[in-house]
Amino acid sequence: MTLDLVADIASAMLLAAGSFFLVVGAFGLIRMPDVFTRLHATSVSDTLGAGLLILAMVIQAGLSLVTVKLLVILAVFFFTSPLASHALARAALSVGIEPQLTDPQGHRRRKELGLIGEFIGNQAREPGASRPSRRGAGGPRKPARKPGKR
Repeated sequence: MTLDLVADIASAMLLAAGSFFLVVGAFGLIRMPDVFTRLHATSVSDTLGAGLLILAMVIQAGLSLVTVKLLVILAVFFFTSPLASHALARAALSVGIEPQLTDPQGHRRRKELGLIGEFIGNQAREPGASRPSRRGAGGPRKPARKPGKR
């Protein structure tokens, strides 16, 4: 077997696997019951599927400038796709879309309900109300730097 044949076989396997994950994501988009599970199904499978497709293209491109460009595209995609999914989920929660929180037996999920209640409670605060600090237990803040000094 030559090196070209091995590269062709590896890239064909990556193309098939990437295509499979993209098709599974499309079925997840159709079959899932609410916005949040649809978003999860598509974001996870699309990120993996597109990553595998780009890796297959990297193998086919060989060592060239095209490979560097494909790797940059892959890095950007791996960072932006989960961020976009997270932003969409937060936006859906903030406009009042609630996830389906029942298991197959019809029981409510208490943990998820509590988390959503905390999120909605934080969003519903008045603009002038004090917000809890995200810095932890506390301690005094560092004084601001004076302009011109480093």
